[in-house]
Amino acid sequence: MKKRVFIIHGWDGYPEEGWFPWLKKELEQKEFEVFVPAMPNPSEPIIADWVNHLANIVGVPDKDTYFVGHSIGCQAIMRCLEKQPLDTKIGGAVFVAGWFILNDSETEEAKEIGRPWVETPINFQKIISICPNRFVIFSDNDDVIPQENKELLHARLNTEVIIEHNKGHFSGEDGITELPSALDAVLKIANSDISR
Repeated sequence: MKKRVFIIHGWDGYPEEGWFPWLKKELEQKEFEVFVPAMPNPSEPIIADWVNHLANIVGVPDKDTYFVGHSIGCQAIMRCLEKQPLDTKIGGAVFVAGWFILNDSETEEAKEIGRPWVETPINFQKIISICPNRFVIFSDNDDVIPQENKELLHARLNTEVIIEHNKGHFSGEDGITELPSALDAVLKIANSDISR
């Protein structure tokens, strides 16, 4: 069966943004089937809408299913995985610039939209069980989300953290049109014995 990769954009993101088209093309050249769905109402993301949309697109995830998330897309993936049956096992996931806390400098409107994403708990132990292969990627100069998120993801997901230099929030606005570390992480996961 063909290996499937789902690339999930972030808040205010879209499928053609930044490094997503590049990663899709690179993975397709290596025989992956790649999906970069447009998530619903990206300027005002709602947990249930994003999780249900992702679940409908993915169908039944298995050991040949991989995810790459950017920013709030990381949470969407985690929240989708925690709804799966406990005996589910996927190939793995790569979380780029994920967050659980927002900057204090955000507007009141942004804080209101982000509040459910910050306050609604996630069952990390279940995610670790379902997704045994995980990578987290951060930039050392991300000014969109607090740097504490790096430690939070490392601790909550018990996984390796890759630190990139001077990549901002890895968005199209930051001029990031390629992300080799994300490609390498997917390939490392897909080629590991654990995911077979």
